[in-house]
Amino acid sequence: MSKPTFPLNAWYAAAYDVELKRQLLPRTICNKPVVLYRKENGTPVALADACWHRLVPLSLGRLEGDNVICGYHGLEFDETGRCVYMPSQDTINPSACVKSYPIAEKHRFIWIWPGDPALADPALVPDMHWNQDPDWAADGKLIEVKCDYRLVVDNLMDLTHETFVHGSSIGNRAVAEAPFESSHSDRFAYITRWMEDIDPPPFWRKQFGRPGKVDRWQIIRFEAPCTVTIDVGVAEAGTGAKQGDRSKGVNGYVLNTITPSTDKTCLYFWAFARNYDLGNQARTHELREGVAGVFREDEEVLEAQQRAIDANPDHQFYNLNIDAGSMWARKLIDRMIDAETKPQAGPHAVAAE
Repeated sequence: MSKPTFPLNAWYAAAYDVELKRQLLPRTICNKPVVLYRKENGTPVALADACWHRLVPLSLGRLEGDNVICGYHGLEFDETGRCVYMPSQDTINPSACVKSYPIAEKHRFIWIWPGDPALADPALVPDMHWNQDPDWAADGKLIEVKCDYRLVVDNLMDLTHETFVHGSSIGNRAVAEAPFESSHSDRFAYITRWMEDIDPPPFWRKQFGRPGKVDRWQIIRFEAPCTVTIDVGVAEAGTGAKQGDRSKGVNGYVLNTITPSTDKTCLYFWAFARNYDLGNQARTHELREGVAGVFREDEEVLEAQQRAIDANPDHQFYNLNIDAGSMWARKLIDRMIDAETKPQAGPHAVAAE
């Protein structure tokens, strides 16, 4: 049996909050079909998307009050997954239930915990607070990418590809040539890159709004297993941005969380947040669509990469200096998987001779 590619004991984004209504929403999370909906009071619910009776997807049924009615034989399940009605009989089989998943609503996302429910601590929901902070204006989208979710993480941890994939928008030669620093902890990995006294690429020239050289920064934070927040921006060159004074520039956050759908597909939730021109909804829309265009270029590359990996299953990746961030991200992911899958030594374990 091959090693899993993702841990189950983690919070994964299942939907944007605005996607979840008084309707049944099917999603596949970590190879598990789930159906999501809101109760009449707005509370989100997540159930396994398979009826106890004949495994027909519950998402093909309908919502009545706070309960889901199977569209095949009419069995009715409450928010806990317990069957509360069976047609044509007075007694209900006590085993008639479907799995109910821990769920949380935070930072404009609906999060689901596919692993051990006893470990589902809401405090472990990844930090993406910029997405709903009143001091920031943010908007984003969902992309369904046909690739292993870790390829998206790799892409975000090494932004030198901007020079070559996004040269008409956010990339220029300075990104690939600038030095960077990497660090990590038990749960996080970081990449910091400063590009000083450079010409801004087209995207940042437009956001900056005036001519001249800039100091540009990219500070990437990976939170295991699949969330990447990137502190980005430009400021007038030599005005102290690197030392902490960003008042002579513009600042944004690229927020990314990537949910494994299957082993080779993923749900890529992203948003761009800014702390300038907050009341300009037209700019928010323009930025969302502009960043969406950038990410479409990534999507093409990542799906082509996945096809090449499938065609060459024995190929081993070579790592360069620029891969430091993605290498640490994968190590942290592997540690989470190992903690779930490797037998733990008990108090009476005998050491191998």
